[in-house]
Amino acid sequence: MIQLVFNKPITNSLKLLCLGAHSDDIEIGCGGTILRLIAEYPNVEITWMVFSALGERAVEAQHSADEFLKNVQHKQIRLNEFRDGYFPSNFSALKDVFEDLKDSVLPNVLFTHYRNDLHQDHRQINELTWNTWRDHFILEYEIPKYDGDLGSPNFFVTLDDDVRARKVELLMRYFQTQANKHWFSPETFGALMRLRGVECKAPGGYAEAFYGRKISI
Repeated sequence: MIQLVFNKPITNSLKLLCLGAHSDDIEIGCGGTILRLIAEYPNVEITWMVFSALGERAVEAQHSADEFLKNVQHKQIRLNEFRDGYFPSNFSALKDVFEDLKDSVLPNVLFTHYRNDLHQDHRQINELTWNTWRDHFILEYEIPKYDGDLGSPNFFVTLDDDVRARKVELLMRYFQTQANKHWFSPETFGALMRLRGVECKAPGGYAEAFYGRKISI
């Protein structure tokens, strides 16, 4: 297993851009990784962008992001109100948001949806990510769902059990509107992190996995 160590000294800032179609996507896809990077990079700067956050889901998104990023001094949490399930028909308006982001954020690492995700909103965010940032370090995260669209990731971030537990605890605390979904459970989130931990022989037993389409070192 080849290991990549971020080459920025921990005294320098690490700028992250986290993109999620819906209120809980960032937390599910890369919440553990974000918690780990916050702990390891005291000067981390994070822009957290959710594209569909309306009503109760907006409240959940705000409270969850506040908690995940509570130890981050330099952060931006941006919530949008695009209609869930209709992202492809809102391409122009979404593109405008991405263009605004491009002019205001210069990230070292971007987290976005997986290219082959079967949810149309997720795929649209991925496409616009690559349209907007073509020469950046982009990691595509995965979301477990009924469609069964998980692939074979090639980039792993190992997590210890404390981070695994913290991520799951926050997901279950802040996203009560999703509690009735058959897949939204501690067992689902823990199982996926354990499986990815097995695949990369994680010292702590857990990992989040990503798809690194183009990575240059």
